Amino acid sequence: MMKPTQKRVLWAFLLLFSVVTAGASLQNSDIFFQIKQNFTVFSEVYQEVTLRYVDEVDPQTLLRTGIDAMLESLDPYTVLIDQAEQQSLEILTRGSYAGVGIEIGARGDQIVIIAPIEGYSAERQGIRAGDIILEVDGLSVQGLTVDDMQALIAGEPGSVVTLTIRRIGFDEPLDFVLAREKVEIKNVMYASFADPDSTIGYVALSRFGQNASVEVREAITRLQQEGSMQGLILDLRNNPGGLIDEAVKLVDLFVGPELEVVRTQGRGLESTFTSSTESPAFYQGPLVVLQNNGSASSSEIAAGALQDYDRAVLMGERSFGKGLVQVVRSLSYNTTLKITTSRYYIPSGRSIQSPSYSPENPDESMQLPDSLRNAFQTLGGRTVYDGVGVEPDVLVPIPRASLLEIALIQNNVYFDFANEYRAANEEFDYAELPDSVFQAFAAYLVDVGFTYESRAQRHLNGLRESLGADEPELDRAMNVLQDELTDRKMADLQAYREPIAQALFAELSSRYYTDEQRFLDGLRRDDLVSQAGRLLANPGEVARVLETP
Repeated sequence: MMKPTQKRVLWAFLLLFSVVTAGASLQNSDIFFQIKQNFTVFSEVYQEVTLRYVDEVDPQTLLRTGIDAMLESLDPYTVLIDQAEQQSLEILTRGSYAGVGIEIGARGDQIVIIAPIEGYSAERQGIRAGDIILEVDGLSVQGLTVDDMQALIAGEPGSVVTLTIRRIGFDEPLDFVLAREKVEIKNVMYASFADPDSTIGYVALSRFGQNASVEVREAITRLQQEGSMQGLILDLRNNPGGLIDEAVKLVDLFVGPELEVVRTQGRGLESTFTSSTESPAFYQGPLVVLQNNGSASSSEIAAGALQDYDRAVLMGERSFGKGLVQVVRSLSYNTTLKITTSRYYIPSGRSIQSPSYSPENPDESMQLPDSLRNAFQTLGGRTVYDGVGVEPDVLVPIPRASLLEIALIQNNVYFDFANEYRAANEEFDYAELPDSVFQAFAAYLVDVGFTYESRAQRHLNGLRESLGADEPELDRAMNVLQDELTDRKMADLQAYREPIAQALFAELSSRYYTDEQRFLDGLRRDDLVSQAGRLLANPGEVARVLETP
């Protein structure tokens, strides 16, 4: 028989449960009432504006503008995806698509071929990097986005599509009839030894799409079979992330079983999920992970977990700082909502979400005192901090581009020069950029009237505006300064010759070399890879970095 005390406890528990349940029910009822009320107001405003606004309004554009504005007030990752944009999402989850095998991008208001993918229809038919797409099946691409273009080019395997392109050196547009086929998208862009005489393996993982962990495992196996691998560099630079499950499986390759990799926390405790490793470590040798400001989301989960377990040395810059999880929900009329539903936390318990949604200040973490951040411990007792992405164990800042270099990229000068050069030269067989090509590039800048606003020029322009036009003597003095600045701009080309020559060489290489040749050349010039290789060649130094201070 139940004692009086036990009865009182039971009744108290039931009363508390009833109050909590009733409160939750009232709260949910209130939310649904607000949704209904606000939606009614929105619907009426939408209808009135569509029917009665002074100018004709496109209902679809108006609604999309309203939805986009609503979602933008939340975060950059909660977005409505229409049919034209869904291909990128499907490629990520499936790892393949039906297309012709091209990477496309925007250069100003033009859609251009970044590179044909080796082994597919576009490459076989002679499509080149730098080609400018004018039409798809006779339809002008003027005003289309990259997503629009991808949707146009995609289709059923076995069907054909005609691309009309403009190529420098040809007076008339060229038509290419290309067969659509299943195009496999690689996650591992390149894997080799760091150099021909090295025992250090290198794997570049560009995304966390379907089977990313399998590709990394296969790449490591291949390297181990090719030679004596004494250490491994895993390159996650500019990897924007992808599937969280693949990040967990990647970590599983390097640590033991039953270790937590990531925990996601939604609105309530019922929304908490933990993902852990399952298998014994596949690779147990020394490991360095490279990262930069472009390493985000799943990249940060993988790098952060390996850091928290003291399994890898992280080198480079701090990561992007995206600690939010999105899920995809299908909606009506072939639309999809990608919505942020939770935050994730890596094994030490820290969140890596940055206060800002963009890495505008890459050195932000260095300027924020540790006293204002939460401290956590790695498995071995090292102190790590939250709040600004994953910070590397070995900081190697990347030199920031000069205003001249930025202007050359923004004005598509490298791209345009490479097209002109390719039209005039069938061969480009150089290990370094010849001086003659650099001088030809300098002359090209003069021919096309290239100019840019340096910091000094910006100050001089501001001074002119503030003084006005009624100071003849000052005006003459500023004209002298202007002449000196013009001369200085040409001198800047020499001052920044090395990074400009490297960028120009990379652009020209895309017109002549295979993917493997370009990766090999880039690896040879990559200072961070060289530093990582030197660290791995010294096991004692790796241990020193990972030990508790």
